[in-house]
Amino acid sequence: MKKISRKEFIKTSAAVSAAAGIGVSLFPGMTYAKNSSSMNWHKSVCRYCGVGCGVMVGEKDGKVVAVKGDELNPINKGHLCVKSLYLPKAINSKTRLAHPMIRKNGKLEKASWEEALDLVAKKFNQIRKAHGGNALAFYGSGQAETEETYMANKLFKGCIGTNNVEGNPRLCMASAVGGYLTSLGADEPAGLYEDIEKSEMFLLVGSNTAEAHPIVFERIMRHKNKNPNVKIVVIDPRKTPTDQVGDLHLFPNPGFDLAIFNAMAFVLINEGYADKSFVEKHTFIKDNKKNIHTFEDYKKFLEDFTPEKAEKISGVPAQQIIKAARMFGKAKTSMSLWTMGLNQRIGGVWANNLIHNLHLLTGKIGVPGSDSFSLTGQPNACGGVREGGGLCHLLPGHHLVVKEAHRKKVAKVWGVPASNIQPKPGKHTIAMFSALNAGEIKGIYIMCTNPAHSLPNSRKYWKGLKEQFVVVAESFFPTMTTEYADVVLPAAFWTEKEGVYGCTERRSQYMPKVVEPQGEAIWDAFILRDLAKKMGFDKEFAKYETAEIMWDEYRGLTAGKDMNLMGAPYSRLKKVRGLTWPVPTEDHPGTYKRFTDGDPIYDSKWSSKAKSDGRRMWFYGPKAKDGKATIWMRPHKDPAEVPSKEYPYALTTGRVLEHWHTLTMTGTSPQLNRAVPKAYVEIHPSDAKKEGIKNKEMVLVESPRGKLEIEARVIDRPIPGTIFVPWHWPESPINVLCNDAFDPGSKEPEYKVAAAKITKA
Repeated sequence: MKKISRKEFIKTSAAVSAAAGIGVSLFPGMTYAKNSSSMNWHKSVCRYCGVGCGVMVGEKDGKVVAVKGDELNPINKGHLCVKSLYLPKAINSKTRLAHPMIRKNGKLEKASWEEALDLVAKKFNQIRKAHGGNALAFYGSGQAETEETYMANKLFKGCIGTNNVEGNPRLCMASAVGGYLTSLGADEPAGLYEDIEKSEMFLLVGSNTAEAHPIVFERIMRHKNKNPNVKIVVIDPRKTPTDQVGDLHLFPNPGFDLAIFNAMAFVLINEGYADKSFVEKHTFIKDNKKNIHTFEDYKKFLEDFTPEKAEKISGVPAQQIIKAARMFGKAKTSMSLWTMGLNQRIGGVWANNLIHNLHLLTGKIGVPGSDSFSLTGQPNACGGVREGGGLCHLLPGHHLVVKEAHRKKVAKVWGVPASNIQPKPGKHTIAMFSALNAGEIKGIYIMCTNPAHSLPNSRKYWKGLKEQFVVVAESFFPTMTTEYADVVLPAAFWTEKEGVYGCTERRSQYMPKVVEPQGEAIWDAFILRDLAKKMGFDKEFAKYETAEIMWDEYRGLTAGKDMNLMGAPYSRLKKVRGLTWPVPTEDHPGTYKRFTDGDPIYDSKWSSKAKSDGRRMWFYGPKAKDGKATIWMRPHKDPAEVPSKEYPYALTTGRVLEHWHTLTMTGTSPQLNRAVPKAYVEIHPSDAKKEGIKNKEMVLVESPRGKLEIEARVIDRPIPGTIFVPWHWPESPINVLCNDAFDPGSKEPEYKVAAAKITKA
């Protein structure tokens, strides 16, 4: 079999996605067939990132043997990235967990389902009786289906009586949520992907879009190729394949870009690009104390962030900041896209606010081709966690635990006393695992995620995983987290179950069960249901015989909410390529733009009021007031750690094109492993010369939290003073060095900036 280099992967990434739509295999070893009379094809959704690409799953003799792009799906139109094409490798991997396991005498041993669930139920009930419901916790995932998260929510919040329910989207998207809520009044984007083909300018911030969201990048690239006048500005402290299409790249010091966004706003106002009429009719201008200010006050505030002053803070030349602002301002339509580089910071919510500011300041929102659009990291981080309520302060359907009416409404649907749902949010992720360390939480159920690997400063939290009672429901074995598990439960994997994913653009899509689960694996929602019954909640969980029953109950909780899904039953979702909420009735086509004409909530409740006030939008979200969004006067904020004499480098982390999270899936593919077989640390040639480091030498990367031996890659990609490590490999878990300081608003940790040093090993 021919070996293919990573350079070839990157070079042909766009061609791969195009080939997926026409039935061509570009990589050796790729199982692929577009037309086969002996194969059954099933419409489904990709298992990886939050883009939500439609796939066709090829099944033969009860086995998934191929994947191709769904040409009818409006998101990817038949195009796929290489990870998706190798999904058959994952589902058929020898690393699939085939049976329950219980730790006996320090070793995990095969057990029956009856024995395993009896043990978990007994231990959880003992802990609950002795220490109360808050001594238990659930930690889920943006990769779990909405129905699965819904079952966990009901069991833990509604029956056990604890709001200690979190998911790994807290680690990646919480700051985006905080930004949308505080700027626009409601979570999730106002527009859809179709804005890409209508936009004249793209601002890509803290997003290596080409590798992290390849199909979005491919759409931007095709659009620019057809329309050479389209401009693209990249703001990132590292050169990436995304630069292939960039017209301008700003390289800020990691964590110091807030000054750039304020300086861009300064230029937009002072050079006449601001839409003052839109600002006055549609926004409030507020400071950090939520005091309301005038437009003139805002202009005065921005005098502290002239491009020249922003240069001193960020390291980006003033003229480049001015150029970026002019490109944004001159374009008739502009679209901003960002992801972890903006979110995983102690100033993540503020950074999100300042991106929204640019759109509100210029009125480039609520019209085709313009939107501030956060890119989501996981396939159901929006649908299952943000919308489904899988965080410690939420309930399903954008309801809140702090609101009595919301608790009563959800409790009634769940068939539990309203008093079961606590009025105070539970522990967020970092607080949850800290409480596990301290013994305040004595039992935890972990589903579809690998926190021993993925938590920041992860070594710190291994103590609690080792000392407390840990249950892991997982499709693959072993993982870093199963090393600490007392019980491991085999979960059905993608295409072995049915359910719904909700992607970045508010699109809910149905996934069918194509094949039977391997070994003794069971669907996560049924595992939770059966555990609940064994814990004594038989009456509350007796009715959940199908996924559709769970979806319909959840869907009922969205009625009348901004994310109304009443028009999206299984019967309809099975036929269409997803529906974008709000979709209140079964004859509604789904919503393109929120808060304006065509949005059914706006049309039915707010359009008359908006038009009488001379407005074209009405921001009706729960955090909005008087139909207005908020422009925030956010000052500069340093990262929690900055380089010092002892730790002179800024360590940042990220993904590569071929791999996903902790390698449980992409690590099953020999082709993907050969392309990027191991971790490495990128260091700029000038820094390598200073440290006496040569390419491919082993080096020690050290932060205040520990050290890691890893291979050096001397390359002109990170800016001088910055080093970069992809985070996927369990044998080189760079997260042990990352900072677990978190944004006080979103509680999202600062993975993207840590002080570090690098020396020869």
